[in-house]
Amino acid sequence: MDEFEAHRSHLHAVATRILGSPTEADDALQEAWIRAHHADISRVENIGAWLTTIVSRVCLTMLDSRRRRREHALESGRLPDPVIVRADDTAPNPETEALAADALGAALLVVLETLQPDERLAFVLHDVFAVPFEDIAQIVDRTPAAARQLASRARRRVQGADHDAPTADRQIVDAFVAAARDGDFAALLAVLDPDVVLRADDGSGALRIIDGARTVAAGLPKRFFAPNQIAIPAIVDGAVGLLAAEAGAPVAVLAFTVADGRITAIDVLADRGRLADLGVGALVADV
Repeated sequence: MDEFEAHRSHLHAVATRILGSPTEADDALQEAWIRAHHADISRVENIGAWLTTIVSRVCLTMLDSRRRRREHALESGRLPDPVIVRADDTAPNPETEALAADALGAALLVVLETLQPDERLAFVLHDVFAVPFEDIAQIVDRTPAAARQLASRARRRVQGADHDAPTADRQIVDAFVAAARDGDFAALLAVLDPDVVLRADDGSGALRIIDGARTVAAGLPKRFFAPNQIAIPAIVDGAVGLLAAEAGAPVAVLAFTVADGRITAIDVLADRGRLADLGVGALVADV
């Protein structure tokens, strides 16, 4: 479909910003292409807007599905599939389209992950891509006034967020990695909350939960910060995270929760099969 290919760069930028993941954006575009390919476009006046609507609807479905999968995963005793973006991939990409909101980088991604799917979509489409509320209303099945309210609520969350927090959180995680590599137990305790909780999913069918700074500091570094492994900064579900890799292959995805200058929770997905299904190997292949 020539019309789709002509707008692919823009459509990929829309999907990437809504979903927060270039990989998931690729999936969204594939599904959108199928829908567009089988549609009658003889009466479509604005092909670009029409294609944006299709992609946005696919993304909204994916956001809803992602939320349901996370809820179901935790209920079944496993960590949900994370959305992973390498930290150096959050910068503007001139090849796909410069986005005004990308000036916020990871900070915006963190805030977007806290929004409801329809709020997130309304904000991104209107504030980033200037899509009229009349068009957004059709996508979210609301009135234009309700769509405006969705974007307004999201905008207040974005404007009220502490956009320095991701940088500060990254510094805490970097300090944790440095202490782990040096075997500095005291330094590890300094960045871990005394009541830190670690949840590890290695594919065995049950979450391994570890409580307390001393226990976490004693066990985690030995497994994921060995000299032959590398730690790649990443954004995991909108939070500061790491990709642990060895010999060019992913070993684990780690997501950190930071509060008041200390790490309060760590989620570790170390199921090699699920990491492969998530395409994590492509994120570490060039390191």
